[in-house]
Amino acid sequence: MFDLEDIAAFVAVADAGGFGRAGQGLGLSKSMVSRRVARLEAELGAQLLSRTTRGVALTEAGQEFKTRADQILTDLEAARDAVAQQGDEIVGSLRIAAPLSFGMTHLAPVLAELAVRHPKLHVDAAYSDRFVDLIGERFDVAVRLGNLTDSSLIARKIAPIHGALVASPDYLARRGEPLTVADLPGHDTITQGNEAWPFRDGRKVVTFQPHARFRADNGQALLSAVEAGLGLAMLPTFIAGPALERGTIVPVLRDYPMPEAGLYVVRPPPASHVAGKVRALTELLVERFGGEPYWDACYAHRKAAQSPD
Repeated sequence: MFDLEDIAAFVAVADAGGFGRAGQGLGLSKSMVSRRVARLEAELGAQLLSRTTRGVALTEAGQEFKTRADQILTDLEAARDAVAQQGDEIVGSLRIAAPLSFGMTHLAPVLAELAVRHPKLHVDAAYSDRFVDLIGERFDVAVRLGNLTDSSLIARKIAPIHGALVASPDYLARRGEPLTVADLPGHDTITQGNEAWPFRDGRKVVTFQPHARFRADNGQALLSAVEAGLGLAMLPTFIAGPALERGTIVPVLRDYPMPEAGLYVVRPPPASHVAGKVRALTELLVERFGGEPYWDACYAHRKAAQSPD
């Protein structure tokens, strides 16, 4: 008979890429984790992991078993929460993934309030801009920004996300203000990666591919670079809002607004069942962010500049 703790140890090693790192996450010694995985391999009669110079890698059998092991652990957690549920009281643990900048500035207070409202709920939040595999990494839910691609995940839109091309007054005084998208090649730009910038021009969307003078993998770092006068950046208003209010940055190309994106709650299937803890989070997000988000108040002129559909 398989031991669930052995399965959990194997999945932790596979996710962490090593026995030591998995042990740290599980609160176990490296040798104890190794023994549990060895016991599971003996029970299965198959090698699940192979040692490499960088740690461990899944064998073909290990890849096949991990897919099913992830689902076993996910179902077990859901079963525990269902049994523990008592009336309208939310209990159990909620593991949530969220983008770094939005998570720290806007979501963190909401999660704190969720924990206050539901004293028996344990909240485990992971803030990162990397793409998270909800099922493989056993997250209950994720908050995501942008335009979602088709997938098996279940998504609900909470609020619109708007962006603005911004610069510091000092930069514009030195370099002049671009009046159309065609003026952008003559300007310094600040980006998070190699993304293209989309703009609405009447009924069509045009894009500009910036060649960045300054790059950073975090929105707050981009904002600091804009305020320092290093160039133009496309920032979401939930990051740019306070600086727009202070006047340390100003919007440019207001006649060419960025196409609307969205704030979504995303969860694994099935669509027919929503865990109470996920429902509680979703309802609180709608309560706090639904409709026209508060962070867009600083950018009220956007509506006037928005081209008709």
